[in-house]
Amino acid sequence: MKEIVFYKTSSGKSPIEDFLDSLSSKEAQKVVWVLSLIEDMETVSTKFYKKLSNSDGIIEVRAQIGKNNFRLLGFEDKGIFVVLTNGFKKKDQKVPKSEITLAERRKAAYLSKGD
Repeated sequence: MKEIVFYKTSSGKSPIEDFLDSLSSKEAQKVVWVLSLIEDMETVSTKFYKKLSNSDGIIEVRAQIGKNNFRLLGFEDKGIFVVLTNGFKKKDQKVPKSEITLAERRKAAYLSKGD
């Protein structure tokens, strides 16, 4: 069981909130349902939550609606919190390196603030 935290930029914006706002109601409901699984369950299936290889501790939250795949990236903080840094609609098999790099940059910024 973990607590979900949305990363905020230095200007106070939340990229995850912006991403969720860009989704249809049905899409957003599915993503929020997956987030509640992560918060409520001791063990979450890799269908919904997994660590990405070849990254600096970045995790991927996965939601699928029909043929649409949505991903939220982030990291675990102290094993208690999942800090989500960015979200996107996945079009290919691989997670874009640019999205992983963005998550790693935001992780470093978050941890350097000592939140």
